[in-house]
Parts: sequence; structure tokens; C-alpha cells
Amino acid sequence: MKEAENIIVGISIGDLNGIGGEIILKTFEDSRMMEFCTPVVFASAKTITFLKKQFNSEIKFHAVNNIEQIALGKFNVFNCWNENVKIEFGKENPKIGEYAIKSLQKATHALKSNQIDVLVTAPINKHNIQSKDFNFPGHTDYLAKELGGKSLMFMITNSLRVGLFTDHVPVKDVANHITPKLIEDKINTLYTSLKQDFRIQKPKIAVLGINPHTGDNGVIGSEDDEVLRPTLKAIQEKGKLVYGPYAADSFFGSNTYQSFDAVIASYHDQGLVPFKTLSFGQGVNFTAGLNKVRTSPDHGTAYEIAGKGLANENSFKEAVFSAINIYKNRSDYEYLTANPLKKASKK
Repeated sequence: MKEAENIIVGISIGDLNGIGGEIILKTFEDSRMMEFCTPVVFASAKTITFLKKQFNSEIKFHAVNNIEQIALGKFNVFNCWNENVKIEFGKENPKIGEYAIKSLQKATHALKSNQIDVLVTAPINKHNIQSKDFNFPGHTDYLAKELGGKSLMFMITNSLRVGLFTDHVPVKDVANHITPKLIEDKINTLYTSLKQDFRIQKPKIAVLGINPHTGDNGVIGSEDDEVLRPTLKAIQEKGKLVYGPYAADSFFGSNTYQSFDAVIASYHDQGLVPFKTLSFGQGVNFTAGLNKVRTSPDHGTAYEIAGKGLANENSFKEAVFSAINIYKNRSDYEYLTANPLKKASKK
């Protein structure tokens, strides 16, 4: 198994006009972070030098042109470009979006090639990254295509985990997207992730309804009764501890979520509004189900405070720690699964 500081954390720089650069620098200004991992930021030495001056950062970095040159236990910067970039904090700029994608693509290639162990992505602007060569709603969809597996948007903290049946889907289309196959695929992905990534042997999962009050016996929609309930029953009959559907309006306020290892919501805001209300600044966005580990903070580019030195790095720092912990858990799980006698000897 790898020593902690030998776990290589690749970091995509995100939108340079947002707070990504600031929270990355603030996270790794604490030299103790190097005891947990070796960070590699995919950007450029010139860009990081500019950001250091902007935020009066004393961090020392090691610039490299290929991954083989990285220094373990140091703050590394992988040069993805050589030119100076005009950074205008707080402004949306398609050119800046191009640099965000260049960083993401280089980091993803390194992840696929096993040159880095995990990927942590700083926030992007979903609008300014769009082009004829990059047409994805965001990180999750792009990484699902590149890395393989069945992805699940999974928001996590120590006390709350929320997955989604549908993520970046317009509300008017949600019900049509939630099919028996999608329900089963997402629950299976969540169940596997809880076992291999979080060391939960027999996960207990709650499912939130599609309609208000789970349809009130068909008065407010039939999808919960005709699609969700029978699919959940079939999954339960296969031995999984999956319960619901629960009415979403009272589920979190009543603390019912505390009785489960994870919750899966039907659509984006149904799950993320309570999640961010309960854990904002400490939450992590984890893309479960992929062949590699990717996390990100639970917030966006925050243009309104970008460049002012006001950004809070806690969520990004938690994303780094979560990526490391999930990587370790998954490595242990794969090792013990491949060596059942070792697993038996630990009992």
C-alpha cells in the first residue's frame, strides 16, 4: 500500500476568474497537508506566480513539464500552457473557460494513465466551458465519458450522504428520466460505493419521492406508485436495505436522514438544497461509480468575492481529504476482495 504522502492528488485549476486558485493556495499553505498527499496542480508556473502575488501567498511550488518530474511531499505545478493568462476576477470569459478545460483534460489524462491517484476539481463556469469540442453540462458528465463506469452525483459529509437519480436535468423532464432501469442502476452504484468507498458492510438507503407527498395516492402524480414503489420492492427482494419513497418536505427537518447511511433524491434541488443547508462549507461532491476517484468542493466559482481574499477553503480541503480516504478505502476493498484469506484473517 502507498504511504500517505505518496498519494498523488491531481488538481484541475477551474475557472481562473473565480475562487479556485485562491482556495487551492490556502489549502496547501498549511505544510501539514504534504503529510497526507503530494498535490499536482494542472495550470502553469506563470499563473500560480500571479495568484501567489494576488493573495500574498508564501507557498513554494515545484514546476514540472511531465509527471515524472514531480517531487513527492511538495506542492507541484504541471505546466499545461506557457503564455501569460489575463485574469480578471469576477468576470465570465469564454477564453478563461478554455484554460479551465485544458487543465481538466490534462488532469484527466494523467488520471487515466495512473500518473496521479485521484482528481480534485476546482469550480468551473458551466456556461463558458461550452464549445464544439467540449459539450458537457459539467465535470460529472465529461468524467463519466472519459473514465468509464456508471456515475452518480454523491454529496458527502461525515454525517450526511445524498445521491441523485437525476442531476443536471430540467425539472419539467425529471419524471420522464426516472425509469425502473435508472432507479436500479443508481441504487446499485450507490450501494457499491458505500461498501467499497466508505467501508459500510450492509448499507441502509432511503429514497425520496418524485412528487410532493409521494403523490398522495395518485392525487399529485402517479410516478411514485407506478414506477418508484414497485422498483424499490423488487430491489428489496434482492436483499438490499432500500426504503421509501419518503416525502421529501419533512424528511430532513425531522432528522429521519440520520437513520440511514445514505439518501437518494429524485432530482438536483430536492437533494442539494437540504444538503447544503445542513453542511455548506464542509460538503464534498464525489462522483461515485467511476473507475477512478474524483471529488470537488460543494460550491461554485463565487465570482462575487473572487480576487478579494475572502474565499473559505474548507470545502476544498475536505474534498482533498475525502479523495484520499476514498482512495485508501477502495484500495483496501480491492485488495481484500482479491485476497479473501487475508480478509478472513482480519476477523
